Amino acid sequence: MKIKSVAVLGAGAVGSYVIWGLSEKSDIRLGVIAEGERAERLKKNGRAINGKTYHPEVWTPDEAHDVDLMVIALKYGSLEGALESIQKATGEHTAIMSLMNGIDSEEIIGRTVGMEHVLPALIKVASHKEEDGYHFDPPTTLGIIFGEPSAPFDSERVKAVEELFADTGIHFRSTEYIQEEIWCKFCLNVCSNLPQAILGAGVGCYRDSVHMKAISDGLKRELEAVAQAKGIDMSKTESSSGRGSAVPPSARYSTLQDLDAGCHTEIDMFSGALVRMGKELGIPMPYNEYTYHMIKALEEKNDGKFDYTGKEELTWSK
Repeated sequence: MKIKSVAVLGAGAVGSYVIWGLSEKSDIRLGVIAEGERAERLKKNGRAINGKTYHPEVWTPDEAHDVDLMVIALKYGSLEGALESIQKATGEHTAIMSLMNGIDSEEIIGRTVGMEHVLPALIKVASHKEEDGYHFDPPTTLGIIFGEPSAPFDSERVKAVEELFADTGIHFRSTEYIQEEIWCKFCLNVCSNLPQAILGAGVGCYRDSVHMKAISDGLKRELEAVAQAKGIDMSKTESSSGRGSAVPPSARYSTLQDLDAGCHTEIDMFSGALVRMGKELGIPMPYNEYTYHMIKALEEKNDGKFDYTGKEELTWSK
C-alpha cells in the first residue's frame, strides 16, 4: 500500500499541522474537503500557517471519493453534521485517521463507514489562531501518534502512513497501545484544558497555584477511575504520553481559546462524557460535574444570557 492522495476535513488549528507538513511532499495530492462559502474562501485565500500561505487543492466530498487517507480534524460539535461528507469521500480502500479530541470520534465515524476504515490516532500540537493565521512551534510539537487497535500492529497501512510522514516536518510515531495513548491525551485535555478555562489564565497556573493543581488532580483521579473500570491501563503509556507539547506559561489551550473567541466549547466530550460514563459505572464525578456546569455557564455568559440592564425583575438568593 502506498498513499498517493490525502484529504483533510477540518482545516483549523489541527488540520493546519497536516497541511503544513504535507504541502511540500511532491509525490501526493493533498486536498481539503469543503463546500460552499468555506470552499470558495479556501480557494481564494488558502490557509495561513506560521506566517506562510498554503494552497492545497479544495475538493467536494464527491471529488475526494476513494482518497487513500482521510484526516478528520473537526471540532467535536461538527462531527455529526460531517458524517455524510465522510461517507461520500470514503472508498473501498480509504483509511481514516481522526485527530479529534475525546475518546469516541473513531467509534462515531466507524458506525457510519465501517470500523475497518478507521486507523485510531491522536495529535499533540499546541496550535492557536492569530490575526495572520494559525501558529505552532514545529520543534516542540509532539505530533501524531497512531496504531492498529489489535495485532498485527505493523500492518500495511501503518507502514504506509509512516512512509507518508517520513521526511516531512510532521513528528509522528506508531504504537501498539493506541487506545491507552488516546486516553492519556484525553486525560491531558481534561486536567490541563478545563480548569484554566474557568480561571481564564495561562497554563502556568498549574505550576504556580496549589489550588489549581488540586482541581486538576481531582479531575485526573475521576478519569483514572473510569479508565480502570473500562479496562484501560494508562500506565502502559505514561513514559511516552504523560505530557503534552512544551508551551510558555501564558499558553491558552483550546477550551479557553474557544471562550476567548465567544464560541461554544468541546466540554460535552470532555467532562460531559466522563459524567455520563461515571453514572453508567456507578463512579462519583464531583469535580467533572462542577467543571461541566461551570463551562456551560461560561458559554451562556458568552451568549449574552447574563447581560442584565438593571431593569429586570428582582431576584433572591436561594
